[in-house]
Amino acid sequence: MFRRQFMTTAVGLIAASAAGMAQANAAGFPNWIAGFRSRALAAGISSGTFDAAFANAQYLQDSIDRDRNQAEFVKPLGEYMATAASNDRVSNGRSKLQEYADTLGRIEQTYSVDAHVVTAVWGMESNYGARRGDTPLISTLATLAYDGRRGSFFEQQLIAALGILQRGDVAPQNITGSWAGAMGHTQFIPTSYEAYAVDFTGDGRRDIWADDPTDALASTAAYLSRFGWNRGQPWGVEVRLPQGFDYAQTARAVRRTPDQWGRQGVVGVDGSVVPNYGEASLITPTGAGGPAFLVFRNYDVISRYNNAQAYIIGVGHLGDRIRGMDPLQAAWPMQERGLLRAERVELQQRLTNAGFSTGGIDGRIGPNSEAAIKAYQRSVGLPADGYASLSLLERLR
Repeated sequence: MFRRQFMTTAVGLIAASAAGMAQANAAGFPNWIAGFRSRALAAGISSGTFDAAFANAQYLQDSIDRDRNQAEFVKPLGEYMATAASNDRVSNGRSKLQEYADTLGRIEQTYSVDAHVVTAVWGMESNYGARRGDTPLISTLATLAYDGRRGSFFEQQLIAALGILQRGDVAPQNITGSWAGAMGHTQFIPTSYEAYAVDFTGDGRRDIWADDPTDALASTAAYLSRFGWNRGQPWGVEVRLPQGFDYAQTARAVRRTPDQWGRQGVVGVDGSVVPNYGEASLITPTGAGGPAFLVFRNYDVISRYNNAQAYIIGVGHLGDRIRGMDPLQAAWPMQERGLLRAERVELQQRLTNAGFSTGGIDGRIGPNSEAAIKAYQRSVGLPADGYASLSLLERLR
């Protein structure tokens, strides 16, 4: 009984302490806004725009809590892909591609970005507009600029958001987004919006928040076009590798034409040499135990939207499925999750201690760490795929 009472009291004290800290943090928010006002005006924001934007601004503790408690992404890639290209998301994407066929066709002709890829980004970012985010953008950006881990970054986004209001693209009450400040159907951050958003409807506003997704979809196409999208080139093609394949060739620095890869035994899942879409790298995202892809220039273009490998493959494969292509033939290893940062550090340390230097112990698996992993794998008779897996770490323990 005493223990339950003690635990209840302790939990209450912790909650009260957290609430007190939140109140203390919020108390300084108005003073921060007053100081920020001069910086915003110096950046070209008018006093009228600023005052209208901040008329109802509030400190959002939820944004701080979510910013400080983001979990590391360790979900197995197979689980991620099962959601990214789920049957429902593919079916809905095909419906949207048909519903907006005229709009997407005009966008494709204007920006030379394939319509099914733009649709896939829309699906990945907001589930085709169903989850655009309804957090007041000025409040969340101001909160994160004032009290967040990356204050200067969010202050830059806040000034950009005020510039959006000043140009009249959206009314202050309608500028909403995610808790982290991403906006609209395809989740632009304000500085990306400033640089790449377009008014495709011709109404004088670049409105990516409206129920009509036209400006948002065109802005996504403009963004991908700016970074070199090659219409008609796939992001990647699933391939089969020959028995005994040398996985040292999976380095991104190794680029060959599909014919050259074909002479190494790397062929499409139908057994034929992949068509000549240009030079490609070979990737095995989950090592020797999962799908392999030849990836082309458009893979790198998608990475400009989000550099996470899971996201790039998710957008690429979802786009393929929306276009009518089949699911992947090779199965993802469902049990293999990504490593936590502490586990990546441990892996690097254990490899280095075993005589396979990773060139530093920083928790980032880059080319040096991949080379060390491959050298270790060769030394113990494993496929030298360079994949930093949990099973590899357990073997080194």
